[in-house]
Amino acid sequence: MNSTRFTRVFVYLLIGAAIAAIMWSYNNNPAPTPEVSISQLAQEIIDDLVNDIEVAGGGEQITINYVDKNQPSSQSQISGVSSLEEVLSNYGIDGNDYADGRPTISYKRPSRWGTWLNLIGIFLPAILILAFIYFIFRQTQGSNNQAISFGKSRARMFTGDHPTVTFDDVAGAEEAKEELEEIVEFLQEPEKFVSFGARIPKGVLLVGSPGTGKTLLAKAISGEAGVPFFSIAGSEFVEMFVGVGASRVRDLFEQAKRHSPCIIFIDEIDAVGRQRGAGLGGSHDEREQTLNQILVEMDGFGTDTHVIILAATNRPDILDPALMRPGRFDRRVVIDRPDVRGREAIFNVHIRGKPIAANINVTRLAKSTPGFVGADIENTVNEAALLAARRNKKSIGMSEFQDAIERVQLGPERKSRVITPEEKEIIAYHEAGHALVSHFLPHAQPLRKITIVPRGMGLGLTWYMEDDNLLPTKSQLKAIITTALGGRVAEEIVFGEITAGASNDLQRVTQIARTMVTQYGMSDALGPRVYGQKQEMVFLGREISEQRDYSDAIAEKIDAEVRQIIDEEYERARQTLTENRESLDLIAQTLLDVETLEAEEFVSLVEGRGLPPSMPPTPAPKHQIKETNDSTEWTPPSLDLPPAPSPA
Repeated sequence: MNSTRFTRVFVYLLIGAAIAAIMWSYNNNPAPTPEVSISQLAQEIIDDLVNDIEVAGGGEQITINYVDKNQPSSQSQISGVSSLEEVLSNYGIDGNDYADGRPTISYKRPSRWGTWLNLIGIFLPAILILAFIYFIFRQTQGSNNQAISFGKSRARMFTGDHPTVTFDDVAGAEEAKEELEEIVEFLQEPEKFVSFGARIPKGVLLVGSPGTGKTLLAKAISGEAGVPFFSIAGSEFVEMFVGVGASRVRDLFEQAKRHSPCIIFIDEIDAVGRQRGAGLGGSHDEREQTLNQILVEMDGFGTDTHVIILAATNRPDILDPALMRPGRFDRRVVIDRPDVRGREAIFNVHIRGKPIAANINVTRLAKSTPGFVGADIENTVNEAALLAARRNKKSIGMSEFQDAIERVQLGPERKSRVITPEEKEIIAYHEAGHALVSHFLPHAQPLRKITIVPRGMGLGLTWYMEDDNLLPTKSQLKAIITTALGGRVAEEIVFGEITAGASNDLQRVTQIARTMVTQYGMSDALGPRVYGQKQEMVFLGREISEQRDYSDAIAEKIDAEVRQIIDEEYERARQTLTENRESLDLIAQTLLDVETLEAEEFVSLVEGRGLPPSMPPTPAPKHQIKETNDSTEWTPPSLDLPPAPSPA
């Protein structure tokens, strides 16, 4: 920005100096005066018309001023003589011919500065104009150089002399590291494999969810192998100009061949590697030309090139099949979300070098963060460090980590949001309904925390202890539906009215129930079959609709099964809360006073032990219970309900 501003000021100064020089030269070169010959001058002197004569230099310029002031001055020029009198004497004029002392002849010595100023006045405008033209030429040449380099690769090369990332910095992906160690060994000792006639995979595709560490693993490979590392994003190949992407691909691979052995890493390759024939431009689409060039370059490598292409994507399903065939990206390394042991290892990596308190339990932190990937854990540790610094602590304690986990998962607290007392009471009973239903269902997720403090987009929150369960059972899915309906049922039982606060719960309930029927085969009436095929456009890379492969009669049965599942779990939630109405009032009123309850405090209240001594006592209930016909005359259906768990 500063260089651009300096260039602009310099151009303005250059233009101003040129204009000033031209004006100065014009002012110092007045309009030409009439010239007379020496013979004419002699005649005018004889006629007594000349008043005075000024001779400059050696006669190079003679200025003649006349007696008549209205007559303009004239000029003459003579050289090679010592004085004007000698010249005039040749025409018969001597000192006696000057009448009344006219004309007077004066001589001026030539000024050195005047000569230089005249030269400057002559050449300075030309010099400034030439300088301006040269500057414009250089600017144009710079633009041409940019145009010429437009097709050059924009890959950034990192040398492996001083690696910043190694396999020690990667945790939670042990299987992926084992797969990639073979790549490192080939780059370090290629002769070992060549002697057996083996061919190392030319391309390795790293597949995983966002934040699982695909780019980090690629950097670790470069750091371990100690070879040049070319990094480029898939979107940097494609431009609006035709042929630029293919040109950049050629230039990238030429650079890689010159620096072999090396690694080319293409991040987010799905930006350029999508399946061909799905673009709006047909086969002449610029993106498809770029992909064709990548296919040609990868297939043209010899076994002695020692260049390995790494690519990362989270959408391998939309990549072109030609890109995935053997000889190109012929190895796929899946980087899955870490389990509890992987999360523990990632926590140990990120807390390394930070002032950690002695009471930190990394295993507990790992169990508290199911579903977290490496990026989430790194963000959690950073948030904990920020909280510790904000609280002026000398080390990061367990409380900071717990608050950071809640902040990352749920969003920051919004205590300043204005909520009326009536709305706050409804929120308290809603969240208490969720918590009680989950407490008394054997297959429900255990409670972690319940609060009526707004967080994120929610007005209240019931937080459960999730696990890494990859195969949820039918009972567990039904328990999730029952728990989600607990808030809506609590509003109906207590207030005799329902609100819009359960919209998100109902959306989740409907989705789970429909998935159970159509995808998981958990319906007795419809049997173990999948109904409906997901339809998606590869060019868009997302699901856009469901293709029905069943009749209207089956569609009615699906709707009926979904409705039956939801109705059964709704009645189960009603039965649970009706039988535990006193606990519902107690939990809700306690939330109105303390706003947040941890799992241990909640269990202590439900089991009749009260709150721990560190918390204030619970006041008497303020809400008047509304008796409704639904709560007094309702008869539970004949369901095979599991027995409630005995108190711990």
